[in-house]
Amino acid sequence: MWSYDKILEYPVKIKNPNPAMAKMIISQYGGPDGELAASIRYLSQRFTMITPQAIATLNDIGTEELAHLEIVGSMIYQLMKNATPEEIERAGAGDYYTDHGKGVYPQSAAGSPFTAAHIQVKGDPIIDLTENMAAEQKARGTYEWLINMADDPDVIEPLKYLREREVVHYQRFGEALRGVQDYLQEPRLFIMPVPDFMKK
Repeated sequence: MWSYDKILEYPVKIKNPNPAMAKMIISQYGGPDGELAASIRYLSQRFTMITPQAIATLNDIGTEELAHLEIVGSMIYQLMKNATPEEIERAGAGDYYTDHGKGVYPQSAAGSPFTAAHIQVKGDPIIDLTENMAAEQKARGTYEWLINMADDPDVIEPLKYLREREVVHYQRFGEALRGVQDYLQEPRLFIMPVPDFMKK
């Protein structure tokens, strides 16, 4: 179903190591409002959607969240790869380094590993789409707070891009929700054609 282009959706070229920033950004990799949770949530919810538009929206956005996971993972890797163990320890990421080295592991900024409890799938289109709009706003907020803590343009620019995509996703989920609501309000009456002999 998917085709993979071996390029990032948005380029990441971080020159200066910053394990402290990596420790915070990792929340958007495997935290409760991160890209991994979003992609699994949307790609799971699509099965019980009731309009073609809603199914397509969840499929498209769920797929794009996988691309965002790749961007965030690249940021974490580049922020960590040239850091010394001493720099990592001073940044408060010694525990992470002990368990994962410089690998990219899905967890929150507080160190909690990714769990399926981060996602919500209710099987009701209205509930799921409303949840998704809230999820996109939470992710947008997290990106804004990360931008506030960053001072490196190489870090800020990809974060800004990702924040803006959350806004677009929020809008698209709103459109899908309106479509589902309209569909549910339409009468489902099937009127039989009147035979010619009855028209007289």
